[in-house]
Amino acid sequence: MPWIFIILAVILILLAITSIRIVPQANAYVIERLGAYLTTWDVGPHIKIPLIDRVAKVVLLKEQIWDFAPQPVITKDNVTIQIDTVIYFQITDPKMYAYGVSNPMSAIENLTATTLRNIIGDLELDETLTSRDTINSRMRAILDEATDPWGIKINRVELKNIIPPKEIQDAMEKQMKAERERREAILKAEGEKKSAILIAEGKKEAAILEAEAEKQATILRAEAKKEAAIREAEGQAAAILRIQEATAQGLRMLNDSNPNKAVIAIKSLEALQKVAEGKSTKIIIPSEIQGLAGLATSLAELTDKKTAE
Repeated sequence: MPWIFIILAVILILLAITSIRIVPQANAYVIERLGAYLTTWDVGPHIKIPLIDRVAKVVLLKEQIWDFAPQPVITKDNVTIQIDTVIYFQITDPKMYAYGVSNPMSAIENLTATTLRNIIGDLELDETLTSRDTINSRMRAILDEATDPWGIKINRVELKNIIPPKEIQDAMEKQMKAERERREAILKAEGEKKSAILIAEGKKEAAILEAEAEKQATILRAEAKKEAAIREAEGQAAAILRIQEATAQGLRMLNDSNPNKAVIAIKSLEALQKVAEGKSTKIIIPSEIQGLAGLATSLAELTDKKTAE
């Protein structure tokens, strides 16, 4: 009957269409033939035998992130804390991933919890809070080694949150507050100390500058007095020099005029008169003019007699 052939043709076309599979980017298909592993399809078109071959598992090859629920962990000093972990992993072998473990994510979660308990059990609370990088590195190494037979590569492990008990949190907040207050007091004291040092240094520098200014002023005053004394002495010396020059000039003029003995005698008497008018009680008369003085006295007496007659 013709309709039977039509049905068979339609079935064959459908089987042919369904036998053509296209693997998208960053994916891999695990193929089984009659229940046994056959091959792994990479990106691109592929053809399978209908009713014999089947796609056993579709594997995503991108890097994946799995966030596990918080796990209760006891530290070395018997403090129970909650830690939630984030794992970054990538499937490197689709066949081993498909047949290595029945539930890979559940296996990784349990492995993560036990590894975390072992690591945190050797650390105290303070060490746990300050050693995240160390814990992350140790967990990544342990998990990567354990998941390698499953075709999984652990790229990174991060401790997302570390939540201590409420009373521990309160104590830590009080401790941090006290530490901040202590640091504030230290900073304030250091500021006051620096301020006092700066003020003292300012006063010291001001005193030094004042002393230097006074010293400089004293030096300038002394130099001014010295200069004044020098100028006064120079003035007196100049006056004496001028007097001597005038005297010498007078003598030269007198010598040039070739004075006779009478003129010399008269000048000597004038000088003697000036000496007599002075305040000195003793007068020393040179021998040269003693005769002239006697002569002058005799002439004065004769003149007086003539006047009396």
